[in-house]
Amino acid sequence: MADIVVKDFLDSGVHFGHRASRWNPKMRPYIYARRNQIHIIDLKETLRGLLRAKKYLSKVVSQGSLVLFVGTKRQAAEPVEAAAKKCGMPYVNERWLGGTLTNFRTIRSRLKRLEELESLTASGELASYSKKRQSTLLRERKKIFTNLSGIRDMNRLPEALIIIDPRRESIAVKEARLLGVKVVALIDTDSDPDVVDLPIPGNDDSIRSIDLMLSHLADAVTEGKATLPEQPAKEAPGPAPVPSL
Repeated sequence: MADIVVKDFLDSGVHFGHRASRWNPKMRPYIYARRNQIHIIDLKETLRGLLRAKKYLSKVVSQGSLVLFVGTKRQAAEPVEAAAKKCGMPYVNERWLGGTLTNFRTIRSRLKRLEELESLTASGELASYSKKRQSTLLRERKKIFTNLSGIRDMNRLPEALIIIDPRRESIAVKEARLLGVKVVALIDTDSDPDVVDLPIPGNDDSIRSIDLMLSHLADAVTEGKATLPEQPAKEAPGPAPVPSL
């Protein structure tokens, strides 16, 4: 796997947590100190969490499973899309639609609707509709594309979610837990680590911090895919155990 350099953590501000007044007491084991009313995250815990997450993701992907990247906050949107595309995995970076996992069949039907609307445009048939109808259909296509384009090739449920800020993505976390989907998350000092299977304590508001963490996780996914056999077995892969260091 790609080398992890702690200096990169410092340069990217991974160690900066939230104001002490906003902390979640359950994050106490991951906090090194408090300076100027700001919690400083223990980078040893960040490194430990990142290594465990990389090992786990490489394992599940090597079994043919999918990993879904999720981050809808402004700072996370571009890094999430870039990391997911880098390793060829689905992503959600605009808005998490309730039921994306728990009502996956309905989500797939919306994607079929997107294909229908794109077909109307490509064939030129859309031009035969009234201006008002064209405008309505174009708005519908844009809305579906914005929300679901990152998962349009996701033909089955993922084995794991990579989440930036589980506090913000609470609906995604709840759906994953209901279905037994593992949650790997970059988690700041204001979040509850108990809802996450593999927490990576770190700054989830800095673009540089998010980008650095996602880069390492995407590399682990890529390395896991590299070990896939050319003709994978027909049987569905079972869940991989969460590793410990």
